[in-house]
Amino acid sequence: MASIDKTAVENLLKHFIDPNVETDLVSAKSVKKISVDGNDVSVVIELGYPAKSYLEELKAAVTQRLQTLPDVGKLDVSVSFNIVSHSVQKALKPLPNVKNIIAVASGKGGVGKSTTSVNLALALAAEGANVGILDADIYGPSIPTMLGLSGKPDSPDGKSMLPKISFGVQTISIGYLIDPDQPMIWRGPMVTGALQQLLNQTQWQDVDYLIIDLPPGTGDIQLTLAQQIPVSGAVIVTTPQDIALIDAQRGLGMFEKVNVPILGLVENMSVHICSNCGHEEAIFGQGGGVAMAVKNKLDLLGSLPLDIQIREYADSGRPTVVADPDGRPAQIYKAIARKMAAKLAMRARDYSGRFPNIVIQNT
Repeated sequence: MASIDKTAVENLLKHFIDPNVETDLVSAKSVKKISVDGNDVSVVIELGYPAKSYLEELKAAVTQRLQTLPDVGKLDVSVSFNIVSHSVQKALKPLPNVKNIIAVASGKGGVGKSTTSVNLALALAAEGANVGILDADIYGPSIPTMLGLSGKPDSPDGKSMLPKISFGVQTISIGYLIDPDQPMIWRGPMVTGALQQLLNQTQWQDVDYLIIDLPPGTGDIQLTLAQQIPVSGAVIVTTPQDIALIDAQRGLGMFEKVNVPILGLVENMSVHICSNCGHEEAIFGQGGGVAMAVKNKLDLLGSLPLDIQIREYADSGRPTVVADPDGRPAQIYKAIARKMAAKLAMRARDYSGRFPNIVIQNT
């Protein structure tokens, strides 16, 4: 009996497509080790994105693929994930204790961006990542309500704040620092200053992904984020409606001009599902997200239905991903979160922390 060639194992894995990165395991550099001892094969796979709910499926699928090797003996397939920092805008460095910042943006209000941000943060946490979310909508903070939180954050040293925790996710918002009915009558410099303080004066704890929920539009906050905050990538949320797509295109163009990579698009409210009969109807039109993705050569990360329960769960302080984790909408959010993180995993890594600082001084 001839022993198995290591190249044969690698060739098999070259034809195994990871649906989240949409390329094969070898090209995605997910295969970390291949060992062959006679006819026994051992493979170590390490994904670059959180995928707790996908690991067993991946392990079973790879094992099944390797069983097609002629005269194969014992198979040992190890599957895990490891999240690292990725590159940000030139002249900026990643934030301490935060590996990656992902901005969630939209061109206009009312498209469900904050609901999407919260559920994506919770989905990443459910997939095994350490996650934070920053509510950058200074004028209309909604994250506290969606996560069922209130009250001021603790400040052990009187200078910085501890993030408030909800469902395992670290959060900060101007909504924790003001009365619920207090209007924020601030000019641009005050708003951008508040954003910087929320980001830099919060004691984030080993965050893999910090989701920043941006206000709609392309104003002061968006420019501050693009120019002064180290962002690894952005996600654009839109609806199929023509006017929403036009505004979303403007938001996309802003990130492109400041060299922040777009990880993909999320089409919200793609179809209405009747709560009584289950009938589906494309109230806001259809195909808009796909057309925008094709036009801009981007990935459509997923489409979410206009479902009354998504709104009800968010208003109650228990978003969909935690209120109904096995439901169809929660599964869509998790799939979008995996693809979003996988797209980021395929981008260049940040190696600034590996190089020592050079100090020149007189002696």
